[in-house]
Amino acid sequence: IFVFVSVNQILLLLLVLTVCAILYNKVHQVPSALKNETVDLESPEEMEEEIPVVICAAAGRMGAAIAAINSIYSNTEANVLFYIVGLKTTIPHIRKWIENSKLKEIKFKVVEFNPMVLKGKIRQDASRPELLQPLNFVRFYLPLLVQKHEKVIYLDDDIIVQGDIQELFDTKLAPGHAAAFSDDCDLPSTHEMVRSVGMQNTYMGFLDYRKQAIRDLGISPSTCSFNPGVIVANMTEWKHQRITKQLEKWMQRNVEENLYSSTLGGGVATSPMLIVFHGKYSTINPMWHIRHLGWSPDTRYSEHFLQEAKLLHWNGRYKPWDYPSVHTDLWENWFIPDPSGKFKLTRPDS
Repeated sequence: IFVFVSVNQILLLLLVLTVCAILYNKVHQVPSALKNETVDLESPEEMEEEIPVVICAAAGRMGAAIAAINSIYSNTEANVLFYIVGLKTTIPHIRKWIENSKLKEIKFKVVEFNPMVLKGKIRQDASRPELLQPLNFVRFYLPLLVQKHEKVIYLDDDIIVQGDIQELFDTKLAPGHAAAFSDDCDLPSTHEMVRSVGMQNTYMGFLDYRKQAIRDLGISPSTCSFNPGVIVANMTEWKHQRITKQLEKWMQRNVEENLYSSTLGGGVATSPMLIVFHGKYSTINPMWHIRHLGWSPDTRYSEHFLQEAKLLHWNGRYKPWDYPSVHTDLWENWFIPDPSGKFKLTRPDS
């Protein structure tokens, strides 16, 4: 009897141990399964899409870049990474301005642009020297400045963003297109503005059709132009199509043959882009690029129209940090004073 009981006890003990072992494994497998699920759930957040925005900080107009950055940052919840491009002499100033203002919270990288890449590619023209500044050509070299992103936004500094930059980033580019721009003929509301200030919105206003090289392109002079002050670019296509090399080729040809000049409507940075991207670009929602605010110190859009706009662009001579200019209140809402006091707004009472 004693032996029988002992065997039963041993068997019972083994059974209990087996059950405990099964339960132990189940309990300790649960955290592992949960951990895997948690990783899966968190991975979209960890891999939250970064929106790279390239903007230049030029000497004498750094307040423009600051206002543009502030407007973008203040109107989105998106994960924006600012690439702030400057020359060696200006970089310390813009970095200090950001780090000593509310913009210290932004994610940014300061990138130095070497103007030597432009040597022999810019035809000197005294009529509008501001258009020959090296940073005007940063947009030609996007893949060299921003290397880890598939899609990039480039913005001129004289803009204010009133919408969520995520919407602009979500612009669809057609297969085979390296960039999206705004057509200069896209908004009926801008047509009157264009007519009233004598702006050109066709290729005739940018290229010299007296030159054989331009006529050989086979582009009608009445073709609608586009504005490269706001670009959504696909870096893979840009590199594949060697866009930078194509742009440089036309810059060099202009030096030799004077195919376009800053005396024409768009100066020297727009014209090569019009040639290289002709018929090969996607379009940006017109409300994401309301232009010509800097074209005249007198001609104004309606306030209601500007409130609806997602992005405002003071392209032209009359900038909102200078005087005279129009709709300066919309720009000044986003301006952050320079802690160093070097950059000052020009106002009639200043």
